[in-house]
Amino acid sequence: MNGLAVGRDALCDEAWRHLAARGVVVLEGPAGIGKTTVWRALVERATTAGWRVVSCAPAEPEAGLPLAALAEVLAPLAAGVDALPPPQRRAARMVLLAGDEQEGGADERAVAAATRSLLDGAVAGGTPVLLAVDDAGWADPPSERALAYAVRRLAGRLAVLVTVRDGGARVLDLDRLPVEAARMAVGPLGVGALHHILRARGGARLSRPLLSRIAQQSGGNPLHAIALARAVSRLPRLPSPGEDLPVASSMQQLIADGLATLPAATRQAVRLAALLTVPLVDDLVAAGVAAEDFDAAEEAGLLAVDRDTVTFAHPVYATAVRAGIPPGVRRRLHQRLAGVVADRDERARQLAHGTTAPDEGVAAELAAAADRHARRGAHEAAAALYLRSAALTPRPAGPDAARRSLAAARCHFASGDYAAASAITETLGRDGPGELRSEALLLAAVVAWSADDSGFDTAAALASRALALAEPGSPLAGRIHAHLGLFVDRPRAAADHARAAIALLAADDDRALRAAALMQLVLHEVRAGGPLRHDLLDEAIALESGEPSWLSGTVPPVLWKATDDHGRARDRLMWMLDRAAAHGDEPHQHELLCHLAETEILAGRFADAAGYVSAARDLGEQLGTGLVSEGWLAGLLAAHEGRLADAAVVAESGLRRAGELDDAWQRRIHLQLAGFVALSGGRMAQAAAAYRDLAATVDALDLVEPLAQRFEPDWVEACVATGDLATAQRVLDRLAERHRRLPRPWTALGLARGRALVDAAAGRDPAAALAALDAARRGLPPDVLPLDRARCLLVAGVVHRRARRRRAAREALTRAADEFEAIGAGAFAARARAERDRAGGSPMPAAASHLTPTEERVARLAAAGLTNRVIADRLFISPKTVEANLARVYRKLGIGTRAELGAAMAARSA
Repeated sequence: MNGLAVGRDALCDEAWRHLAARGVVVLEGPAGIGKTTVWRALVERATTAGWRVVSCAPAEPEAGLPLAALAEVLAPLAAGVDALPPPQRRAARMVLLAGDEQEGGADERAVAAATRSLLDGAVAGGTPVLLAVDDAGWADPPSERALAYAVRRLAGRLAVLVTVRDGGARVLDLDRLPVEAARMAVGPLGVGALHHILRARGGARLSRPLLSRIAQQSGGNPLHAIALARAVSRLPRLPSPGEDLPVASSMQQLIADGLATLPAATRQAVRLAALLTVPLVDDLVAAGVAAEDFDAAEEAGLLAVDRDTVTFAHPVYATAVRAGIPPGVRRRLHQRLAGVVADRDERARQLAHGTTAPDEGVAAELAAAADRHARRGAHEAAAALYLRSAALTPRPAGPDAARRSLAAARCHFASGDYAAASAITETLGRDGPGELRSEALLLAAVVAWSADDSGFDTAAALASRALALAEPGSPLAGRIHAHLGLFVDRPRAAADHARAAIALLAADDDRALRAAALMQLVLHEVRAGGPLRHDLLDEAIALESGEPSWLSGTVPPVLWKATDDHGRARDRLMWMLDRAAAHGDEPHQHELLCHLAETEILAGRFADAAGYVSAARDLGEQLGTGLVSEGWLAGLLAAHEGRLADAAVVAESGLRRAGELDDAWQRRIHLQLAGFVALSGGRMAQAAAAYRDLAATVDALDLVEPLAQRFEPDWVEACVATGDLATAQRVLDRLAERHRRLPRPWTALGLARGRALVDAAAGRDPAAALAALDAARRGLPPDVLPLDRARCLLVAGVVHRRARRRRAAREALTRAADEFEAIGAGAFAARARAERDRAGGSPMPAAASHLTPTEERVARLAAAGLTNRVIADRLFISPKTVEANLARVYRKLGIGTRAELGAAMAARSA
């Protein structure tokens, strides 16, 4: 244990217990109280115990040095960089300053993903890992965000030790961790401990009574006590007992007083060192500092000088020195340093602080430094430099100042600071010169799309303003049209924008946007009732060159899953998901997981869908962005599985939220869910009303083909059940028109089901309809649309029952129930059994005897009280697989709790 951690034994032991359990420990307290001493003692203990320690200790000047803290953390893990996916590898190399500036920039999300991957790799090695961050409040923002990202995702596997000054609750997003951080106050030291520290720091000639008075006046703060002791030691006469201490009481004044006693050359040298981000001896010598100028400051305990650097004894000392420099003197010292420092980024920082009058040379140099920061993924620091560059650009000087401000807005957007980006683009969109107004409004539209729950309308309005200001026929107009193809929700208007973009964007210069526009055109032509143009879709995919666009990359799988080409949709979505994970793009991962879940629901693979919904929900909670897609999908899945009460809650809350936001998309999806829940619960009039409202909403948007919303067969069923055959026939005609425009397996099966129901209800001979129903089923392989195929059997059983063909009805309904059970469609399995009972047969037997071997093993281990995690480890499967198997077991056994599971499994054994 560090010998200077005097009086902290109990605190160190308590903190170590938490760290040994892979917990998160936060040491809190005011500056100088001894947090760093305790931190060092715990780091030393971990090192002695054989742990792998990765750490950083940022100081105040380094808060403006992008990714400096992260580079310190990742340096010991550099051997793992080459094994990272390419985007993360490039990002890590840029952080560690090992990359080539010409190889392209590093996205901040890739930086965060690389941080997580490297720390995860270290944890996976088996040796306990401690991430230790001292004075985390001074970590530069991109480093802090990357570390927070990794800590949130590795919590419980990685020990974390952080020190923060009082009030640093939001450092590293510690309040959002899935495990509770242990916050420990580092309080004042007692007189005995302070005596020990003061004597060790040169206070041996002070009497015990005087040391006690110093301890009392310092409030138990060791750093303050040391400064008081040094001030008292400089007095010509020590105070007598009972006499007040004739020295300043504040730390800043104590340091200023001590600095004032030093030679003028020393004071100047100390000031120059305090103004440097990293005080390098070579830079200070170049600024005119002699080696001996620091001697007096070293003797006073203010700082230490080694071969390369100058290090202040405590960050508070450097802060106090900077605070004591008059503004005019400070600017001159910044200018002096700018003329001599070797590092070009350090020179830019010194110029930014030392320049007040407009100067194009300085402005250009700051803009170049901002470019370098942006390429490294340090967008926040780049934004600050761009804005300072814009402020120093002489007026009038053309559009340079506005361009630099717009670059700052782009950096704010890239770092996730949407409010700052919006503020700049709002000003430029109103007052900017020429086409820069249009560019600013386009960026404002993208920001609104990314940040706003009702992003369709806001983004479309801003982009339309941008288009009105752009030169007609220009590439900028083409880029705006490409974005409007996404932002505009009416298919015909959106298709027009896509066509305009294709005409204006060159295939060589704007490959990504041209590909996006082609995809948007294909999508919106289909939505408007046109044919699916596979040639254009293939051309767009070829233009992507293996890099899907955020603007339209999901269009191909949206079209494929809507046409029941689920395998192709699944393959592309998985490919895109892998790429998004490599880039650390979690919002995109969330979107792709939702698309995968919907694909599997449409494909009738409910266990796989449940896994994607669960993953999307976990990710949505981490993002904390109020995303709704996984909630709707969870409701849809619950409805199919027979958990109608849960699904109804989702539908009701979704419709309420859609009304509050006036969001037509949310209204559409939750109306369909509400209709399906009502249909599954036998509330046919309510289902018919929901589908009627859904159709009206779709039609009001000129949405001829709503793709994934396949509600007409259910609407026909609800209308037939309520005796509204006229509406049922109109809906059937509507479905036939959808099938004529774009034949798909689901439309073929839906038509066969609907016609059989309408014919039976109208009293017509069902033979032809039943034959068509059987032909539609046999026309598809068993693994294509298993839910729809089983629903055809359900309808066939109902038609046979109404025709009093009881044996045929029982056979069809028994087969339907078996097929529903096989895919986990509990709601439909219950309906099939109920219809079978109405046909005069015995109730369906319980499905307990049909447990698969894996379901049997999982059920017995769960009945024995083992958790999902333990079962997963025992059977060498994932916890999600355990969860899916248990869900099927509960359905088959007709139970809902683990207590019932124990009894059910005991009965099976008997």
